[in-house]
Order: sequence, then structure tokens, then C-alpha cells
Amino acid sequence: SKTRINYDMMKQEKKTLSYYRLRLEVYLKDYHPQLLGDETFIRERSEAAAKTYEEAFLQDNPIGIAESMAMEVLLRGLHFSPYQFIEQIIDNEFANEVPAELSGKLSLLLLEHKEVKDTFDRYHPGDDFDEKPEYDRLYTELTGTIATVMEEHDLLKDILR
Repeated sequence: SKTRINYDMMKQEKKTLSYYRLRLEVYLKDYHPQLLGDETFIRERSEAAAKTYEEAFLQDNPIGIAESMAMEVLLRGLHFSPYQFIEQIIDNEFANEVPAELSGKLSLLLLEHKEVKDTFDRYHPGDDFDEKPEYDRLYTELTGTIATVMEEHDLLKDILR
């Protein structure tokens, strides 16, 4: 019956939506943990990815192509991770001061500081930022900013508690 078909389609749509939501949440946990609490962003991005997949599939694209298109929508603007960038700097430049198991926690703390945000804002890092010459300049400038912020705000003491 038509009701049964609609129910099956709704069930499939919910399953697809849940799949993209889960993929996004896992990605955010690893690369943008500061966004995990943004329910609106997660819902809207997951819905857009599911819709992209459905439309691509209905246009007779192979499943792999439809999945690729959906993942592009899901992760657009998220390929560069300030969190990972800061964590990389901490691991590379402050390994003697910051225990490896605390670099993620310190990265989250640093992301909240105005000086760190301002440094990122001057560079406007996007999805392809790691291929640009500004990448190395940001790395160098942010290393100095992190050193200053850690010292001025005694962040190591905060995370070692």
C-alpha cells in the first residue's frame, strides 16, 4: 500500500540522516570538538548531506558518487581544523612542557582565548589552507601567541589540576 511505501521511505530517510549525523559527530569529535554542542549546525549539515545523497542517487549516480557528494556537503568548511592545528603546534613545539595526553585539553582551552581566535581570524584558513604559503606564517605566529597565552594565563597549571 502507499502508506507502507511512505513509511518505508521515511524509515530509510531517518536511517540515512542518522548515518550522516553520526559521521559528522565522529569527525567533529576528532577535529572540531568545540562544535559538538552546536545542535543546529549538526542537524542542518546532516540533513543537507542526506538530501544530497538522496538527490544524487535518484539522478542515477552510482552509490559511491552519491556518497562522495554527500560527504563533500557534510564536511564543507571543516577540512582545516584549528583544534588539530593547535594540537600539532603543542605536540611539536611544547612537547617538553605539555604532556602528550593533555595536548587536546590544552588545545580546547587555547581555542577559547581571544588572542588565539584573533590570530586565526587574520588568516581566514579554509579547506585548502594547508596548501597555501600562509600556512607556515600562521604556524609561526600562532606558536608565539600560544607561548604568550600559556604564560600570561598560566594554562599549564589549569590543565594539570
